[in-house]
Amino acid sequence: MPSAEILLFPQRAPAEPTPEDRLRHALAALDAALEEQREAVAAFQSNLGELGDAVAGLENSLRKYACQLTATHGDALAAQEGARKLEATADGWMRNLAP
Repeated sequence: MPSAEILLFPQRAPAEPTPEDRLRHALAALDAALEEQREAVAAFQSNLGELGDAVAGLENSLRKYACQLTATHGDALAAQEGARKLEATADGWMRNLAP
């Protein structure tokens, strides 16, 4: 069986990037970063809109709650007044029943 020797191809040293290549690479990275920032700002604005809607809903709920509390306060005052009248009536009856 004949033997063979494997020869390696000569290796070239990597070429130094030219200033234009470095600039082109830097501009591509800057464009990618700006696009990423645009997407982040758009998402932030969308989230601000959702937050505004949530705050408006909360404000509406609080207004309704305040109205319900006001109505309940009025009902409680009316019940208190009714209880005082009943108490006065009962006191009058008790005085009339006493010998």
